[in-house]
Amino acid sequence: MIDKLVRTYMYPSTSIHINGGNKKMLRLHDHNFKCEMELTVYLISGKWKIPIIWNLKEGTMRFAEIKRQLGSVTPKMLTQQLRELEEANLVKRLIYAEMPPRVEYSLTEDAISILPILKQLSQWGNNYYNKNKTN
Repeated sequence: MIDKLVRTYMYPSTSIHINGGNKKMLRLHDHNFKCEMELTVYLISGKWKIPIIWNLKEGTMRFAEIKRQLGSVTPKMLTQQLRELEEANLVKRLIYAEMPPRVEYSLTEDAISILPILKQLSQWGNNYYNKNKTN
């Protein structure tokens, strides 16, 4: 007879033991994370990060183009979110040495790899809206 059931989930970078086992922390960018989901949420959380990634799927854009696509984001907040995405290696920033300076933003391979998941989230949101909208 089994006295205690302990489930173990194995991931490439760590193992997580449920029911009081040892937990190995993930360390990235001077932060500790309990699991890969916490890391993912940290990387893409923020009101504007997912919309920025979603809009950049169309290709390289300049700051003003991104702002125009997002609408109500302030320049300060957009700058902050773009910097955080760049630090996380999800957005590439290319600065051209010309006057006036020209800066372009594009997705990295890591960000491109999350696009299918974001597409599923978008489809889920559309389905949820259609199911729950009021006429």
